[in-house]
Amino acid sequence: MWSFETDPEFQKELDWIRDFVRENVEPLDHILPSQWNIHDEGFKRLVRPLQAKVKERGLWACHLGPHLGGKGYGQLKLALMNEQLGRSRFGPITFGTQAPDTGNSEILAHFGTDEQKEKWLKPLLNNEIVSCYAMTEPQGGADPLMIETTAEKDGEGWVINGEKWFSSNAKFASFYIVMVKTEPEANDPYRRQSMFIVDADTPGLEIIRDYGYHGQAEPEHAHVRWNNVRVPPENLLGGRGDGFAVAQTRLGGGRLHHAMRAIAESQKCLDMTCERVVSRKTKGEPLWKQQMVQERIADAWIQLRQFRLLVLETAWLADQGHDWKALRQQVSAVKVMMTKVLHDISSMALHLHGSLGITTEVPFSDHLMNSFMIGLADGPTEVHKSVVARQLLKQYEPNPEMFPDYVRWKAQEKQAQRVKEAG
Repeated sequence: MWSFETDPEFQKELDWIRDFVRENVEPLDHILPSQWNIHDEGFKRLVRPLQAKVKERGLWACHLGPHLGGKGYGQLKLALMNEQLGRSRFGPITFGTQAPDTGNSEILAHFGTDEQKEKWLKPLLNNEIVSCYAMTEPQGGADPLMIETTAEKDGEGWVINGEKWFSSNAKFASFYIVMVKTEPEANDPYRRQSMFIVDADTPGLEIIRDYGYHGQAEPEHAHVRWNNVRVPPENLLGGRGDGFAVAQTRLGGGRLHHAMRAIAESQKCLDMTCERVVSRKTKGEPLWKQQMVQERIADAWIQLRQFRLLVLETAWLADQGHDWKALRQQVSAVKVMMTKVLHDISSMALHLHGSLGITTEVPFSDHLMNSFMIGLADGPTEVHKSVVARQLLKQYEPNPEMFPDYVRWKAQEKQAQRVKEAG
């Protein structure tokens, strides 16, 4: 059965989340540093009490199953929640659903041993610590097959050497999940990588520099050098050569969650712009009465609703039991559209606010820059467009004839023959 209705009981939770985020969480964006800086005194004083209220409400870490302390809501309900959580950079961490910790917790839940779960997963789920996912490298960019960081056996353990790039939240993290090359001779290039858990205080880890981008409270994307970092054998996640399989556990859901938050950002920009155009006057009339303004508002609303349906459909399919590999086309389509939708709507908002729109006193340039960030994170837009096209074209067979069957004269001949045979 197909339905566009939200369960009434869950709608009550969504209404509570909406009000809670707007009244209590969004103001934190203006007064606190990075949302991953959990040891900041302001975080302890202002965010921890809000997290306690979320836990009392039973809405903490809802991406996880009940056996891990979550609600097991599934992707569709997560999407609806993130429409509200994404309005604030503190929204996800206030509800225990912040990246990259969500993806890392899924990896640990699927592939971690009991000892690994006790040591890292349990405190991660409680937000007693935060984590880092280190995959990208300076020379490799979006191509994971170009990973050069190695882990070599040394006695019972491993020694890691190399460099990682844009390792988000590295300076706040208590541990890293890192992808490295362990099987360089494997015939299958996708079986050359393995995944390890590494304590952040392990000797040999060096943050060369932290990079930030416009709109961030502080630089938090690290260039990290790994100098003879020794890792015990029990820190291997999955088996040797399983790195890509482990990574896919987190990337599919992570891309969808980015999209959910992009909906929230886009809606926030649209809300602000609608208020602006009904408030502001030009040439003696409200700004909204200008037809080109109406066109831009209408285009933004239509574009956002279309994108929202694509995200919810993909989330629904995931909840129906389709794994992320089976949903590659849908997830990549979502990944392509989220950067365009956020870019277009934040640009529109900036423009219709006039000179105020380009200042740092309003958030539109922040959202605009974030549209570029999400167009690069977890694979650039171009890669995902290629995935969509290749997955789609697999469904079609080439026609060996010079003229296709849908040419009018061939179609007419075929139909005439059917009529003749029918007598």
